[in-house]
Amino acid sequence: MALTPVLAAFLGGCAGAAATALGTLPALFARNIDQRTQDTMFGFGAGVMLAASAFSLALPGIHEAQRQGQGPWAAGAWVGVAILFGAGALVLLERVLPHEHFIKGPEGHSSLRLKRAWLFVFAICLHNLPEGLATGVGFGPGLAHGIALATGIAIQDLPEGLVVAIALMAAGYGRRWAVSVGMASGLIEPVGALVGAGVVIDYPMLLPVGLGFAAGAMLFVVSHEIIPESHRQGHEHFATGGLMVGFVLMMMLDTAFS
Repeated sequence: MALTPVLAAFLGGCAGAAATALGTLPALFARNIDQRTQDTMFGFGAGVMLAASAFSLALPGIHEAQRQGQGPWAAGAWVGVAILFGAGALVLLERVLPHEHFIKGPEGHSSLRLKRAWLFVFAICLHNLPEGLATGVGFGPGLAHGIALATGIAIQDLPEGLVVAIALMAAGYGRRWAVSVGMASGLIEPVGALVGAGVVIDYPMLLPVGLGFAAGAMLFVVSHEIIPESHRQGHEHFATGGLMVGFVLMMMLDTAFS
């Protein structure tokens, strides 16, 4: 069977989901990890997502817009507007979808009407959806480009899965339930990858918009969720160190596969 871009994107999303599931497994044996390590892991994930937003999404989006005939200013503006719409879409989802953060507490419409466990699940899905979309649209510019992006996201999903499972256990949920939810949280990624790839492959003129939209959604998650979470316990230096390492790793992956 030929590896079509849509199939490749789906497999990339599945790799992210598998990495998330694999990352949860140590939680079966370790009751907790210290907060400093968690914050360092959060920072690492933020760094990967920041680099992916810039080098794997925004810049290729601008290059693709120029290839389609737009001038430098128009290409930058086109992708810039898409970035703002991507962030705006996440803002809207946050306001509409009830969810609860591990530290900030409940947000969204009518959040108290649902069981607290489901609020955590929805929050995790909101976090992972942009990663799936990014993986999907990342295969639009080419197979090698998509592999680099999917690899980077899968790498940062490994510690993310562990942090999610540990956080759920710290919130009072049983070990097996926390690990199961942590594993399931990655399943939104192949779904998002299919949606993202399907749109930009069927409508190639929308590729710059799709890349910018995914970049905006990821930037919103990094700024609104991950960085604040990693800085709340006074471990800013460790979180920032993790961010720098994650950024450099993703930058190197993008360069190596381009």
